[in-house]
Amino acid sequence: MPSNVPSFAELLDGAQRSAVHLEMRDAYGVASEADKLARWKETGEVDDDPESPYWAPWTQLIRRTVARGVGVRRARIVSEPVSDYIRYEHAGTVVNVAAGEQVRWLPRRRASDIALPGNDFWLIDGRLIRWNHFTGDGASGGGEISEDPAAAKLCADAFEAVWARAIPHDEYKIS
Repeated sequence: MPSNVPSFAELLDGAQRSAVHLEMRDAYGVASEADKLARWKETGEVDDDPESPYWAPWTQLIRRTVARGVGVRRARIVSEPVSDYIRYEHAGTVVNVAAGEQVRWLPRRRASDIALPGNDFWLIDGRLIRWNHFTGDGASGGGEISEDPAAAKLCADAFEAVWARAIPHDEYKIS
């Protein structure tokens, strides 16, 4: 990842009003999740302890961000029936919610008429974008920072359109 891309901690610690995250892939091949995903596939068990060594850095970051009055929202656009990865992700989302994130799910068929950016992103305070790039197999392809006002508007408009249609985590049932 280029050195000019701040860490998630730096981005969220710098947020003053809002941090929104849009995810649009049906599977991610992020190396740090590989063992947890394999365990879930084998046993059906997911690490849902916000204080576990895996989750604690994230939950602490989200808690301190929310405690400052910053709204943290995450929306996921998913194909249905959902992939195994999305099942795994859904099972672990209780940790995100417990930490203070608001999370919603939008079935992809309900997103067809929304203008969406080409990549997942975080949008901080409606102006700073962290694009998340992925390889074809879902591995992290690095991040990129942009403060382009037109791109920030596209991201903000896309996120809000998705959020308005999406289903809150506690109501989204995976069959």
